[in-house]
Amino acid sequence: MDVERTFTLPRPVEEVFAFLSDFENTEHWDPGTIETTRLSGDGGMGTRYANRSRFMGRTVTLEYETVGFDPPAFFACKGVNGRTTATDVMSFTPVDDTATQVHYRAQFDFPFPLHKLAPLVLRRRLDGLADETVESIRRALA
Repeated sequence: MDVERTFTLPRPVEEVFAFLSDFENTEHWDPGTIETTRLSGDGGMGTRYANRSRFMGRTVTLEYETVGFDPPAFFACKGVNGRTTATDVMSFTPVDDTATQVHYRAQFDFPFPLHKLAPLVLRRRLDGLADETVESIRRALA
């Protein structure tokens, strides 16, 4: 199940990429994140993070790994919690020297049988969370 948003920020592409691709910054832009800590790596491919978040009243822990890194155009980080995975994929396009368009996609893969129920049970909540995330990113980079 995916949620996607495209939005423009009044910041240069290098600045937006640097902020959002440093996954420790999720504490500043992901409304559900409680804490993210870098476990290993230099921020590029293969960098690993421990993330603790709140979702639907529960605290969950995921271990993320940077699986896509092409500055300043593309970033992807995949998190695993048991058999559930969450992947954040972001592409960055300069609008001009002072603005950046961001395409953000969050992909969720749930184990059987939840993968059948998730679109029915979680769709509204995930859409709302995606909207909150965009607003949090806007505030963080204002």
